Amino acid sequence: MNSSYDNQNEKKGNLLRLLIILAAVAAVLWYLSSPRSLYDPEAEPRPVTARGNLADDEQNTIGLFEATAASVVYITSIELRRSLFSLNVYEIPQGTGSGFIWDRDGRIVTNYHVIEDANRLEVTLADHSTWKGTVVGVSPDKDLAVLQISAPSDKLQPIMVGESGNLRVGQKVFAIGNPFGLDQTMTTGIVSALGREIKSVSGRTIQGVIQTDAAINPGNSGGPLLDSAGRLIGINTAIYSPSGASAGIGFAVPVNIVNRTVPELIKYGRSMKPGIGVTIANRQIADRLGVKGVLLINIQPDSAAEKAGLRGTRRIGNEIILGDIIESVNSITVLSFDDLLNAFDRYRVGDEVVLGIIRDESRIEVRVALEMVE
Repeated sequence: MNSSYDNQNEKKGNLLRLLIILAAVAAVLWYLSSPRSLYDPEAEPRPVTARGNLADDEQNTIGLFEATAASVVYITSIELRRSLFSLNVYEIPQGTGSGFIWDRDGRIVTNYHVIEDANRLEVTLADHSTWKGTVVGVSPDKDLAVLQISAPSDKLQPIMVGESGNLRVGQKVFAIGNPFGLDQTMTTGIVSALGREIKSVSGRTIQGVIQTDAAINPGNSGGPLLDSAGRLIGINTAIYSPSGASAGIGFAVPVNIVNRTVPELIKYGRSMKPGIGVTIANRQIADRLGVKGVLLINIQPDSAAEKAGLRGTRRIGNEIILGDIIESVNSITVLSFDDLLNAFDRYRVGDEVVLGIIRDESRIEVRVALEMVE
């Protein structure tokens, strides 16, 4: 009887030992199948080394962005389309661009081509609030436009305005905008060249344009180009790229043109074009006649040109008498009507200029006061 009892105890003991062995094997298998990173001390993260202070130029760039980003806006142009099936009118985004806050009255400056043909405009501020934009004035010749939003003044941080007449090739520049719809993006580069020329939407040449290698992509148009002090020195307008993406060549309308044109757009809704009131011969006719300069065809009655005694082309019997040929404006050579308009653009309505003229094969100078022309 005791033997039977001992056998049962031995069996229980063997079973218990087996269970303990099986549990140990299971624990080992679980350990081996578990992620080693949880247990392997060699997989622990490395200690972090303190980086120390940022470099001076890094701190300057960060401070520039933080001080200026609130002045940059995101512009969406909305187009109305009619459904071919239901004939219902619906809105679709036509394009996007950038702009910047001009003053606390809610004026926004951007490129004309950003808002051209838009049926409705939305302006999104840095705090992501969106406001309806209305057009105050446009200058297609300078690719500039001014919009108005009704945001309260405490949401509006006007940009600091600098100058472009003293820029140097090689100095640092910064562009803030919304490339490809990615808001508040900053790129940096240098002034690559000065005095470039580009064609505006109207076909007029914009002179004195800034060339930069700061990345400018679709959506950057209308955004500010800044100097290292965070001042506006230009408005990003175009890129040179077969693919439409930044190729390291971007162009900006200089701030001196912006600062002269924007107040006129705010006050008059258009830029005040200085001129003298003449009609000129087109380039083909001038080339056929061998004329080097701007040949005057008609003089408008009671215009600045008539008051200064300028002569247009006229016919006497079968003979055509060529009118005055303008060769220069204040010693600046002009060869085309575009050159003449750009020379006049250096001055304001009411300024007096000296025209170098060929009249009857003689060179003379004529003083004329510039007037506003259409």
